[in-house]
Amino acid sequence: MSTTTSPRRFPSVQVLFGAIVVLLGVLLLLDTTGVFRVDDYLVYVPSLFVLLGVWALVRAGLRGFVGPTVLIVVAGAWQAVALGYTTVGAVVAFWPVLIIAFGLSVVLGTYRSKARATDDSYNSLFAAFGGVERRNTSKAFTGADLTAVFGGAELDLREAELASRPATVNTVALFGGAEVIVPREWNVRMEVIPILGGASDERPRRENTNEAVDLIVTGFAAFGGVSVSD
Repeated sequence: MSTTTSPRRFPSVQVLFGAIVVLLGVLLLLDTTGVFRVDDYLVYVPSLFVLLGVWALVRAGLRGFVGPTVLIVVAGAWQAVALGYTTVGAVVAFWPVLIIAFGLSVVLGTYRSKARATDDSYNSLFAAFGGVERRNTSKAFTGADLTAVFGGAELDLREAELASRPATVNTVALFGGAEVIVPREWNVRMEVIPILGGASDERPRRENTNEAVDLIVTGFAAFGGVSVSD
């Protein structure tokens, strides 16, 4: 198990993803308001998503490589077309590669009997075109960020203990799903904003939950969902 004591020294994949979206929004705003023509810059946007996929591989230690690899391939092909190195027709001819990648994710998931355990105080999970699962056993859990883009991210906190209350899990679900599994007695507050999506605490109501808030789940879900279960 990992014993990282400061897992947030480097920006998480979620932070990098958000920064790319902000940068893209700023460029589009400059263009639509006529302040500055950004056509020459927008052509390199796919490269940013290639870097995002590479960073996801690095952060995951090359585990759960299928999703980030698909992101790198798709964004790389998009960049090649944008720069005129190839055509859309030539790229489309290789679409069965996505089916192969999906098959690999299914096969690898079959041989993975349970979620990988970690005792990091902070977790950063990124799932794109696939799924990622983590089981946290930290005795001083502080929080996490979960990003699911056309995929699923699951964080199991049933064996975790909190450093202080409340801990915060920030979620982003775009055409995907993020699930947080918590101990039955935890008091969880949902602050997720659903945009054509859903956010819910699926646990049955119990009388023996803690009075103080143990965990706050924030973020947003667009064409996807965020859920809490036990």
